[in-house]
Formats: sequence, structure tokens, C-alpha cells
Amino acid sequence: MKTVVVGLSGGVDSSVAAHLIKAQGYNVIGLFMKNWHDDSVTISDECPWLEDSNDAMMVADKLQIPFQTVDLSEEYKTRIVDYMFSEYEKGRTPNPDVLCNREIKFDVFLKIALSLGADYVATGHYCRKTVVNPQSKSPVYQLRSGIDSKKDQSYFLCQLSQEQLAKTLFPVGELTKTQVREIATNLGLVTADKKDSQGLCFIGKVRLPDFLQQKLQPKTGDIIEIPSTFEAYHKHELNSKAISLKTRATKYCYSPENGQVVGTHQGAHFFTKGQRKGLAVGGTKEPLFVIETDVDSNTIYVGQGKNHPGLLRSVLLVKPSEIHWIREDFKLNVGNSLDVLARIRYRQPLENATLHQTAKGLYVAFSTPQTAITEGQFVAWYLDDELVGSGVIS
Repeated sequence: MKTVVVGLSGGVDSSVAAHLIKAQGYNVIGLFMKNWHDDSVTISDECPWLEDSNDAMMVADKLQIPFQTVDLSEEYKTRIVDYMFSEYEKGRTPNPDVLCNREIKFDVFLKIALSLGADYVATGHYCRKTVVNPQSKSPVYQLRSGIDSKKDQSYFLCQLSQEQLAKTLFPVGELTKTQVREIATNLGLVTADKKDSQGLCFIGKVRLPDFLQQKLQPKTGDIIEIPSTFEAYHKHELNSKAISLKTRATKYCYSPENGQVVGTHQGAHFFTKGQRKGLAVGGTKEPLFVIETDVDSNTIYVGQGKNHPGLLRSVLLVKPSEIHWIREDFKLNVGNSLDVLARIRYRQPLENATLHQTAKGLYVAFSTPQTAITEGQFVAWYLDDELVGSGVIS
């Protein structure tokens, strides 16, 4: 009998995943990851990881499977938290959920599970795995969207490798969230009606700005509004195919002389492109959105309305070192292109795009301009419902 270690998070999805795996005849072990106990940074007045751990333990008891807690806080701090602070200080916006999966759950945690004798790990992610040529010596693993389009979490796994997928199972990927909760209710699991976590990946109920402010010092700076008539927008011609990919992927460059001061903020590194809340500036005809941050001068540039041209770009660049192919057999050579579906954030509808591989990196050219393309975030590209690659936006 093969053994599967299930990452029990204390939520309903992983709870049902453990049940489904056991029902399939596997020997199941529940493992809870404790990823934070650094007293120098206060996460919350509550103790969410302890509450989650207790829920996970009760689920394991109900399902009659062994249960253990593993402390990954040192690895989490080094690989996730320190990296996040470093990226925000540079004015970039990392995605902690993608990083957690790449660095913790499907690396450190997976290796621990295999060291315990597991054949696979299973998680509660809403996605699916299929196999091309399963009987061959070199099967190819496919990461597909979950059946529940509203809960599809394939984007968060966009940095996984063939080796990681080979050892991973996604039991709830064929189900909807409603079906998962019904199963949990019928089993009498304590997590059946538990709300989904809204905090940092594997940490809990903390708001990101509150977390960052404990390490990144507040510093007063100007908020400058850039008019939608800014001359550079017209020179750039967002939708013009005649302009080079490099030009269309280049960020707009602003200076204080391009607009007017409309307020102040407490640190440019606390803000990200597309952000609306937290500016505390009123009196404008339309809401203000962050269109650019400059951490060197500690300046935030904003524009009125969600259709402000400063928010829109149709092309982005992924540097060569940041390109990742789950399906390495689709990897492009310099000069080659590939039509795909792509997204730049979780839950964004997939949009038509073309990949262009150049010596400078991989250009992703969308058929329509995208809102708030943000450096440090991930772009993921699909063929139909299969996620085949991703990269960090430069």
C-alpha cells in the first residue's frame, strides 16, 4: 500500500483531501506546517496557527489517521519573509502564495514527506494533474485548472516542476467548493463551515501592510497626480503593433514636474500599482489609483479612474533567469512565438496573448491592454486549461 502525506492546514479543503485520499485506499499521514513563531514581528493578537493546528488534529482524529506537526519557521523566514521585505524595499510586489508553494510546500515540506517514506504528498488545491504517456519511462505531468472556475488555484502553483508534480496529488480538483463543504458536513468535520483563510500564506489573519510596517520604517513622501493627458501616453500608443515589444513593455517614467502634489503618504514601499485604498486623498472627480511608485525618491504617482492610461500596458517582459516552464517540451527558442492564454494575477480571467522569446527575455504580448502590470508578480500562461509556464514580471 502506497503512503500519502497530506498537508493538513486546518481548513476544509485539505480536510476533505485527506478523506478522499484515504477512501482511495492509500495509507494516509496528516502533517501540519508551523511556519511562524518569530516574536520580533507580531503577526496578530490572536494565535491563528495554534487554532488551525488544533482543527487539523481534530480532523485527523475524526478520519483516524496519524498526525504530526512540523516546524518550518526557519525556512519560511529565510525563503519567504526575508525575500518579501527585500522585494518591497526595492519597490517590487512579490506574491507570497506562489512563493510559499514553490519554496515551502512543494520543496521543504515535500522533502520531509518523502523522508518519512511517503510516495506522494496531497494538498487541498483546486487544480488537477493529468499524465501524458503514463506507462513510458518519461511520463509528462500536466497541471490543469480546477473544475470549479471560481476556486481554480492553478495560478498559485505556476512555479512547480515536473519532479514536484510527479509526487503530488490534488484530490479536490475535480470538485466544486460546495461539494467539498457538503462532504465535510456529512463527515462531521470541524472544518466544514470554517471560512477560507484571508491572511498571508501559512501565517494567518494579518493584513500585509500591518506586517510590512513592522520591518519597513514609515517615511513621509508626496502623492503626485498625473493627468490622463500626460504627453508620454500618446507617444507610447499602447495598442500600436508598429511599436517594438521592448518599447511597449517599458514602464512610463514620471517626475514631480509631470503632475501636482495632492497628498502625502508614509512610505512608497507600502503601496503597489493599481492600489486604491489607503491613499486618503479626496476631492477628485474619480477615485485615485496608484500608477507607479518610486522608492528611491519615496514618491507615489496616482491617476484618476481605473481606465487611466498610466495603469494600462499590453506587453510585459520576463527576464531569461525568471522564465519557468512546467512543460519543458514547449520551451521556446530565441525567435520563436507561441499563442497562449495568460493571466497576471489570481482569479483574473484568462486572456489571449502571444509569447515572443528573444535574447533579452520572454515578452508576453496581450491582445488587450492589462491593468496594473506589477513588477515582482507572476504571469502564468496556459494552453487551453493546462498551465504550461510562468515567470516573474520585470
